[in-house]
Amino acid sequence: MSDPTYSIGELCAEFDVTPRTLRFYEQRELLTPIRDGQRRIFTQRDRARLKLILRGKRFGFSLESIRQWLNLYDLGDGGVTQMTTWVENAKTQMGALRDQRDELEDAMAELQVLIDETEAELSRRAAKRAAE
Repeated sequence: MSDPTYSIGELCAEFDVTPRTLRFYEQRELLTPIRDGQRRIFTQRDRARLKLILRGKRFGFSLESIRQWLNLYDLGDGGVTQMTTWVENAKTQMGALRDQRDELEDAMAELQVLIDETEAELSRRAAKRAAE
C-alpha cells in the first residue's frame, strides 16, 4: 500500500493557504513535492512539514529558521538534534514573545490613560457648554 499523496488544491483547502504560498514554500526549500509535468504531488512528509511550517510561523519563527530546523530531521540521530535545537529556539522565541507582550501591555495602559483623560476633558467641555 502506498503512502497517501495530496494535490496542491487538497493541501490548500486543508490548511487554508493559497497555491502561491505552497509554491513559495517549495521555492524556499521547505517543501519538496514530486513534479509530474506542471503538477505538484505532495507527500505525507510535505503535509507534515506544512503543518510545522504554519505552526512555526504562528509562533513568530522566520522561514529560514524553520527550514534549518526541518532539515535537521534527516540527520539520522532519531530526531535528537532536531528536538534539542527546537527547544533552544523555542525558549528564545518565548522570551521574545514575552517581551512583545510586555511592550504591548505598556502601550495599552498608556493608551487607556489617554482615552480616560480625553473622555474627562470632553465631559468637562460638555458640562461647561451646558452651563452657558
